[in-house]
Amino acid sequence: MNRSSTQHVIGIDLGNAKHAICVTERASGEIIDERNITNHRESLRRLSKKYPGAQMVMEVGSHSPWTSRFFEGHGHEVLVANPRKMRAIFENDRKCDLYDARMLAKIARFDPDLLHAIEHESEEAQRDLLQIKLRDSLVRRRVDLVSSVRGTLKSLGIALKSPNTHYFARYARRALAEEHEATLALIEPVLAALDAVSEQIKQLDKDIEQLAASRYPETARLMEITGVGVLTSLSFVLVVGDPERFLRPRDIGAYLGLVPKRDQSGDLDKELRISCKGDDYLRRMLVGSAQYIIGPFGPECDLRRKGLALAARGGKRAKKKAVIAIARKLAVMMLVLLKTGASYEKDRNNKDETSPAEAA
Repeated sequence: MNRSSTQHVIGIDLGNAKHAICVTERASGEIIDERNITNHRESLRRLSKKYPGAQMVMEVGSHSPWTSRFFEGHGHEVLVANPRKMRAIFENDRKCDLYDARMLAKIARFDPDLLHAIEHESEEAQRDLLQIKLRDSLVRRRVDLVSSVRGTLKSLGIALKSPNTHYFARYARRALAEEHEATLALIEPVLAALDAVSEQIKQLDKDIEQLAASRYPETARLMEITGVGVLTSLSFVLVVGDPERFLRPRDIGAYLGLVPKRDQSGDLDKELRISCKGDDYLRRMLVGSAQYIIGPFGPECDLRRKGLALAARGGKRAKKKAVIAIARKLAVMMLVLLKTGASYEKDRNNKDETSPAEAA
């Protein structure tokens, strides 16, 4: 049990317009202040000044990254609770913001380990990761626009093939120019929007490649792995942060939600799907890399042979299980390469010596 020596424990339930706070005495547990404050840096500064050195406790949320950094910069110990572990709060029948803040303070005072505290990335990493997330958002919007155009044309009896979404607008104009000029004029605003979105994605791709090369050179080592590109490698570096905080390389699987959930009682031990915790985008990218590795165009390597062997076992969802297993193994391998500085060898298992990743 990790007990802090601070005099006060302050539970904070973060909100968009205001925060609910509950200030308790660590020694007695007495509530000495319970109210709402505005979501403004000056309000947080006044709270910090009134209770210098207090332990701040909050849940993960949209405002928790910058708020936690703000309090840490003012000399406070900050715990950011994992809400997925805090059933005592979000499943309460009488849930309210002040009650949530009170519960956070009480739990932190009793046993901080129950909060399953997480660590936010630095502000610099958060800003760099934002470029990748914005690109992903634009890619999704482009897919939606393409689907909208194809669905509209299909209802008019016009079928368009599905080329690369980056070239869809150009293809649609060429296919409709001769026989369907009136229809082309109707959908031209959407095609123009597709052109604009594609251009933004193209520019973001250049910016992300430059960012990885100039500020995160370790991504080049990760991109040596079959199926791992700049987006996956840079996302991994930014999300993981300091690789040394993982004592065992296998812990990265649970951190990214690539391990099965567990529901065991007595002789019953159910087979469940993966937990899907952690960063959704990075997990999706790792799964995509694994699908490529064991897909028809994946080059021969240890990971591919391992994945195909797992898929060949047959049974329910054998291919999906193989993909998840390779995504998990891929994450472990990438973490080991970051920790050791070793180079990737795709056919290391065919040699006598053991690779760093295997040794882990």
